[in-house]
Amino acid sequence: MRYIGTHANHPFASASEAVLLGMVPRGGLFVPEFIPRLEADTLTAPDYLETARRIMAAYFTDFEPPVLDGCLRRAYNPDNFHTPDVVALRPLGRRRFLLELFHGPTAAFKDVALQLMPHLTSTAKSLTGDQTHTLILVATSGDTGKAALEGYKNADGISIVVFYPDGGVSEVQRLQMVTTDGRNTRVFAVRGNFDDCQTGVKALFLDANLRDYLAGLNIKLSTGNSINWGRLAPQIVYYVRAYALLAAGGEIKTGDEVDICVPTGNFGNILAAWYARAMGLPVRKLFCASNKNNILTDFFQTGVYDTHREFFRTSSPSMDILISSNLERFLFEIAGRDAEKIKPWFLDRFRTGRFEIDAETKKKIDAFVVSGWADEPRVFAEIKTVHEETGIIIDTHTAVASAVSRDVGPADGPATIIASTASPFKFARDVLGAVTGQAEPDEFRAIDRLSELAGRPAHRAVRGLRERPVLHEGVLPISQMREAVIGFAERVRNRG
Repeated sequence: MRYIGTHANHPFASASEAVLLGMVPRGGLFVPEFIPRLEADTLTAPDYLETARRIMAAYFTDFEPPVLDGCLRRAYNPDNFHTPDVVALRPLGRRRFLLELFHGPTAAFKDVALQLMPHLTSTAKSLTGDQTHTLILVATSGDTGKAALEGYKNADGISIVVFYPDGGVSEVQRLQMVTTDGRNTRVFAVRGNFDDCQTGVKALFLDANLRDYLAGLNIKLSTGNSINWGRLAPQIVYYVRAYALLAAGGEIKTGDEVDICVPTGNFGNILAAWYARAMGLPVRKLFCASNKNNILTDFFQTGVYDTHREFFRTSSPSMDILISSNLERFLFEIAGRDAEKIKPWFLDRFRTGRFEIDAETKKKIDAFVVSGWADEPRVFAEIKTVHEETGIIIDTHTAVASAVSRDVGPADGPATIIASTASPFKFARDVLGAVTGQAEPDEFRAIDRLSELAGRPAHRAVRGLRERPVLHEGVLPISQMREAVIGFAERVRNRG
């Protein structure tokens, strides 16, 4: 399998090269040269590991099977994921099922990919003979940062810098990041929102002078965000596994269609569901669920992507995004992989903050994408309703998806898989308030009370978090991100 760029401005790349580069150096994102078909027996694989082995092997063909297997085994084991099958399905009633993706070390769905990705990166370096030091840059709206830090912490030949929006993540998310230890980690708060952080990181990748300077230090940049195919590909696996679990449990018959509802910000998680569908997974509709930052809802309903709108900080901060990077991959695929067609759209977005797709492309999207959004009162009401109906406590992001699935999923429709992307303990104050109607301003008292209400211990990712020392302090303006990267890179070089 070779990889091509969405701007048609880069030679073919191997999977290893695509992982190490992260994004196309002259702009654009890597996609596979073709989309492999899902083998029928993948749906009867005995466990998550085997499902992952079969899907990842189709995309990472330069990894010998024993090598890929070693990467997967180091990622997907009981030490990392405290559930028998990495992910779990829970019935929610009305033919809806929660796909719990938060049983990894940081209590977020990003763990499923980011426990694997460091092993993919290290192996890719070995396969390509890359002797440079790899510096991973990450922009995060809350969850990716800690998941990437945890995955890459103390990795040989690799360091990681994470940028998060100051005041734009939950207190638990912030503490998870700034208390991270490890000899190769650095975390910076940035004045601005996630879009500012993400735009800043992309600018660093496109900065030829920075690349040359780092090359003089024997350092190359890569990324742990879902703009990196190595981060996105593992997410395809859990949608296939969810379908297989539904079939194995008798909830559907193999071959039956399902709907998938995903709380969406940067569009990577729902794009992974689209790739599963494109591979042949029987998916009828994709429900794109947004919070009050409902730019994607408006886009799918009108065909116009317009960033000139108010930005809201909400109780689902990982979705507080107005520039959805993976939409570029999606439109590239829907537009028949016509780089010349989509490039003007994204050039318009860069220049004016707005673009509009053509009627033919919109018609293709309308055939299988349904969009909706939930405001803050609706999110809190959904948390309470789900708890009253099922006894299950969901987080704010999952509540967005659950609410939207009620709105757009037909009563006589197929089974719906709802991506449950984070543990409620990461957003305990809001979740507790929604369930009980009582405010608890202290995050850690809220965690304790939520644990009592749920009848189970808090997720291990938040236990003892208050007592951990803060190791990363300081707030940067966007303009100083470049200097921060250079300063960290020089320290990495001086350490040898």
